[in-house]
Amino acid sequence: MDLHDKDILPGDILPVVIIGNGPSGICLSYLLSGYTPYLSPEASHPNTLLQSKLEEQPHLSLLEQDLEYLCEGLEGRSSNPVAVLFDSLLLPDSDFGLDHISPLEWRYEPERAVPHLVLGKGPPGGAWHAMEGSMLTLSLANWMELPGLKLKDWMRDKRRNVRNDRATPAEIASYYQHYVTQMSLEHNFACGTTVTSVTRQNGNQEGSPACWRVTGLQRREGEELAGGSSVSEEVPFSVLAHNVVLATGTHDIPARLDVEGESLPFVCHSFWELEAAISRGELDQSSDPVLVVGAGLTAADAVLAAHHLNTPVYHAFRRSVTDPGLIFNQLPKLLYPEYHKVHQMMTQQQHQPSPRPQDHAQNLRSTPSSPSSSTSSSSSSSYPGYLSFPRHRVVEFRPDRKCVLESDSGERTVVQVSKVLVLIGAHPNLSFLKDNGRELGMNPKEPITCRRNPVEVDPFTNEVVAAEGPGMYAMGPLVGENFVRFLKGGALAIASDLAKRQRAGGELSPDRLMDRWVDRQVSEAEVLHS
Repeated sequence: MDLHDKDILPGDILPVVIIGNGPSGICLSYLLSGYTPYLSPEASHPNTLLQSKLEEQPHLSLLEQDLEYLCEGLEGRSSNPVAVLFDSLLLPDSDFGLDHISPLEWRYEPERAVPHLVLGKGPPGGAWHAMEGSMLTLSLANWMELPGLKLKDWMRDKRRNVRNDRATPAEIASYYQHYVTQMSLEHNFACGTTVTSVTRQNGNQEGSPACWRVTGLQRREGEELAGGSSVSEEVPFSVLAHNVVLATGTHDIPARLDVEGESLPFVCHSFWELEAAISRGELDQSSDPVLVVGAGLTAADAVLAAHHLNTPVYHAFRRSVTDPGLIFNQLPKLLYPEYHKVHQMMTQQQHQPSPRPQDHAQNLRSTPSSPSSSTSSSSSSSYPGYLSFPRHRVVEFRPDRKCVLESDSGERTVVQVSKVLVLIGAHPNLSFLKDNGRELGMNPKEPITCRRNPVEVDPFTNEVVAAEGPGMYAMGPLVGENFVRFLKGGALAIASDLAKRQRAGGELSPDRLMDRWVDRQVSEAEVLHS
């Protein structure tokens, strides 16, 4: 769908605009398009208490039921109650490795549809299209799927195999893009869009209600040049909406250490910069070590990629290897063998502090494959070319490619490196909101982050608590949900709340104004492409 540089007519207000077209936005679009979950008469849930609650009003859809009541007593691996509920209904007892049939059945009821618009920078699937295509996802394949289309069935149709019950990011990205087409959701999606501002519009004396104004730019392919290439242009757009949903994810802006020298050219902040260096042939077994900073899964992927090339690796992170909060201590070993290998490396080949005070600032010129006695826990190396620095932080990067590390005890170590990868997470790009949306967080004095400071929302509606006015929602990583299996609960919470307001006769009821607006977008697009 093309958007154009003009405001829609007074009163011509969209019911819902979703900012972000990743799995969060796609799942919400599915629910707002009339696809409705009911308790199936033939199925039952292994949780007898939840089953009995669902049977109390089997004629009502899940969107019409009291979600808070259904959530009572449920436990799961998410802090958001509706996420636990929806996950339990879509994948009963999946944490125990069981494959129960979902007790839900999906009915297409177009009369329930809420007109909406989904804005995204790239194709449907969001950040999944930017992820490296050969690694396996952390989640099981069925945890990545969206309602109504089994991922394994789709992959079987494409003659693909799911390795170890896990898929690659490239496969997942393709699945999400296909899902939008398969479910006939394309007319709701405006891709190539960058939102630049979301502001609250006050009502006026003519009766126009208060709403949200969403403005931005849409990238469109222009005149075709010789050789088949074309010139792209960015066209401004502005739309009004009763409700705005923040579903941008948190992968836009890499987190930084904020230490001296971090802007030096050999210091990188994304895994893909390592990929690019490898493809250019800059790293091999004769290179100075690569320093990987961070103890998450992306950092582990970087360790594996460098280790695969026999490039020496230094690995610095703030936690202890036995810290229960470390992600590797939470993953089953049999299901995630590659990450278990990294954890073994982190544990078995640790830098050992020098027993001599005068060696506090030693310069490690040797590679980790032949460490000095003060830098290895054992003389024989199970993983040659790797050395971990648990409970260390980076103090400084120097122009001569030396990095200063400091332990919890204050001991400093200087290491010579070829490249540094700072992989400590990312922040969402909420530049379209005042002060980057900081005031919406649990702690308004800190930037929004998935783990430490998510957007504060009502737990059963996902409405943003500190928004300027009603009708702003947030979902997905912005509210602390990093896994697709749980972000679907945010879609249920929002769709349920909007459905309740629609039944109450509020501003969400579809009307001819909305129909006129959609018709106008389609007709103008046809003129442009004729």
